[in-house]
Amino acid sequence: MAASSPSRSGRKFWMLGSGIVLVIALYTGAWFYAASELKNTVLKAIAPGNTAGVSGECTDIDFRGYPFRIGLFCSKVDVDDTVNGVSATFGELRSAAQVYAPGHIVWELDSPAEIRSAHGLTLNAEWASLQASLITKLKGIDRSSTVIDGLKGTAVSSQTGQTINFDAAHTEIHLRQNGGDLDGAISVTNANTAIKDWPALPKLSASADVTLAGKAGMIDGSDQKGLYGASGELRKVVADIGDGKVMTLSGPFSFDEEGYLSGKFKLEIEQLGPWRDSVKQTFPEIAKTVDTAAKLLKALAGGGDKVSVDLVVARGNATVGGFIPLGSIPPI
Repeated sequence: MAASSPSRSGRKFWMLGSGIVLVIALYTGAWFYAASELKNTVLKAIAPGNTAGVSGECTDIDFRGYPFRIGLFCSKVDVDDTVNGVSATFGELRSAAQVYAPGHIVWELDSPAEIRSAHGLTLNAEWASLQASLITKLKGIDRSSTVIDGLKGTAVSSQTGQTINFDAAHTEIHLRQNGGDLDGAISVTNANTAIKDWPALPKLSASADVTLAGKAGMIDGSDQKGLYGASGELRKVVADIGDGKVMTLSGPFSFDEEGYLSGKFKLEIEQLGPWRDSVKQTFPEIAKTVDTAAKLLKALAGGGDKVSVDLVVARGNATVGGFIPLGSIPPI
């Protein structure tokens, strides 16, 4: 009997050791699976799209942080959208998640970035920092936030030769699924835009708060139609060019299957006179038209300098109050 005791102890030790090895093996497998999912989720956030048409690749991919942190590092990110004829390259990518909260991912993306389209449009951009976070759920991305500081970019059209330069001191983009809807909030601070052969445009800060009905899948590309056939509510768009010159737009809108915009918006303009002067200074060739429009808006406002009018858009045709034509908006 005494001789069997060491044997039983050995078996228990062997079983304990085997159990530990099995747990480590299962944990390691789960860690690498979570790391692979981390890569897929981050690439989907950078370039939303259906898996058949959009692909993303990480150069020099490296998984770090085992065993308590899940980290993904790439020296470069390449994205190709074969359906829409768009390709893009970005700088170094760093992303991470804690093992106890793998659905909460933070990531950073370095510049430069280059985006090219089959229609001859090229966009080059750089930034001081781009930091983002996202929350996943069982299927897809539930919400995401992106903050960009020191953004500078140039867009060039090879077809028209037009060049647009832009920069913004601070940019924020927040998206979230709200049931089946998509809520979005975007803001830019101290933004400048310079268009070739155009007068200098004023520096502005702007923000937009919008809901797209039934479009929650646009956050990660699972929605296949995008804005075509979409409808929603523009809760508020605010443009501020300083010194109290503020313009606000709000109201319901929709896009038809051909991409034409329709909607009924409330347009509010603070300090109409200074806005008129600013537009005339920027576009002196249309000064008479601006004066006429300003007089009309002031009359609608009862002579005041704060204007609130209805802006109606029917399949791209914009009018004030439904009867004063403003012009046409091309389809998206």
